[in-house]
Amino acid sequence: MSNPVSSVGATRLRLTEIFFSLQGESTRVGLPTVFIRLTGCPLRCVWCDTTYSFTGGEWYTIDAILAETARHRTRTVCVTGGEPLAQKACLPLLTALCDAGYSVSLETSGALDIGAVDPRVSRIMDLKAPGSGEVARNLFANIPLLRSDDEVKIVLADETDYLWAREQVASHKLTERCTVLLSPVQGALSPAQLAEWVLRDQLTVRMQVQLHKVIWGNQPGR
Repeated sequence: MSNPVSSVGATRLRLTEIFFSLQGESTRVGLPTVFIRLTGCPLRCVWCDTTYSFTGGEWYTIDAILAETARHRTRTVCVTGGEPLAQKACLPLLTALCDAGYSVSLETSGALDIGAVDPRVSRIMDLKAPGSGEVARNLFANIPLLRSDDEVKIVLADETDYLWAREQVASHKLTERCTVLLSPVQGALSPAQLAEWVLRDQLTVRMQVQLHKVIWGNQPGR
């Protein structure tokens, strides 16, 4: 009989990159973090800044991913993409990282079911605003699954997106479930303008900009 631990460790995923950097978004912003970027995404958001992760990549076993992650002196890991949940082996990877003692977050588009994700993982789930071109892909059945340690991120390109986001926050009572993050599309919406709207409407959300882009620009692997 095969060893179940060994068989899980030998499970393979296609990765675009593994790198060590500062977390640029979410409530973990600024924390030294190992990023595990899985290859592939079924969505095509018009403002996507990681299109290089849609194709290509290399195959890694879960054991190899754990070994590479362990080279860095941090207990904070972010599994991202692409869309990580598009690969079924993402689920055992998340569990293996949690079992190894890491504090794990998952960045997911919100278009795929988050229900099977290990409950120890903090799920950073997008809601796609109209300006993304993918608003129809939102899986609203995910919202009742959200816990207090999860986060909802909405990326906004203009005022239409902001008004849509404001309606989602109110109608789904999102801030009563978890932290809600509003982000401006870089180069499309001024952070100052978004800040004015949030303050005007007294939303109990967290506005964020992408810290890694403030520091390093649009460099891949940052």
